[in-house]
Amino acid sequence: MRYYYAPMEGITDYIYRKLHRKFFPGITRYYTPFLSPTVHRQLTPKEKRELEPTDNSQFFVVPQFLTKNAEDFLWMARQCRDLGYEEVNLNLGCPSGTVTAKKKGSGMLQDLDTLDRFLEEIFTSAPVDISVKSRIGFTSAEEFPSILQVLNRYPIKELIIHPRVRSAFYKGNVDKEAFRYAQEHSLAPLCYNGNIVSVKDITAIESEFPTVSAVMIGRGLIGDPGMLSPGGTNIHTLAQFYDTLLEEYICAFGGPRNAMFRLKEHWRYLICKFENSEKLYKRLRKTTDLSEYTDLTETIFSTLSLREDLRADW
Repeated sequence: MRYYYAPMEGITDYIYRKLHRKFFPGITRYYTPFLSPTVHRQLTPKEKRELEPTDNSQFFVVPQFLTKNAEDFLWMARQCRDLGYEEVNLNLGCPSGTVTAKKKGSGMLQDLDTLDRFLEEIFTSAPVDISVKSRIGFTSAEEFPSILQVLNRYPIKELIIHPRVRSAFYKGNVDKEAFRYAQEHSLAPLCYNGNIVSVKDITAIESEFPTVSAVMIGRGLIGDPGMLSPGGTNIHTLAQFYDTLLEEYICAFGGPRNAMFRLKEHWRYLICKFENSEKLYKRLRKTTDLSEYTDLTETIFSTLSLREDLRADW
């Protein structure tokens, strides 16, 4: 089984990926938070940092694109090729309202004729392999057979399916029957994504979908960073990991405030790995002081026990 780390905007940036790989080996591929190429034909400073080859050369990184414009996609694909990347990923899954209102992400699933023309153009001229991450529909899973019919027309390197419709966002159960349909009808190799928070979940997927050889995990790995590491997540390594993240973010952001708020986004998921954490987490959420933040995180790491599996209540 191959293990992919899902892209999460504002969390799995180049600093996080590098340190996660150092402290918690076991991931096959990391995907960048989405890059949005524009007509200006210039990489932003943030995009340059995300794509810096020296940061990504020690492990496999796949840049993810969010765009509805084929020319923009192809321009960014050429930039990635020139930087040494062999594959890029098309985002057809983002459910954010600000994204779908622009007919990007899962918003592209609303107009399959337009999607078909876009795919034809990028696959005709792409200088690298293209994988696709998609939902099973915008408002209904009944849309999925037609979506898959369009996707099957193209030589997709790998099709990553999040078996929810856009309107479900990340809530509720995943639609296993839709994924089963993909397993039976997709011409591209499949990767399963959605609601994986433990090794037990992966074992269940392997049993239920034996031909699928890859899973993508996002929130589950934020909450349990060592889920797929040989030794699992231990408290000492976890504390070292987050101490180092804080130090590197302070350097990157030029000060502690933004670094602290970046890491507080992580704690929404990470706290689910700790027993009896409610009172400390309530204080952690409210603090705006770095000294208090570090005292609280040190207390969490030194006094609370880790759960065997996440209590995923996000």
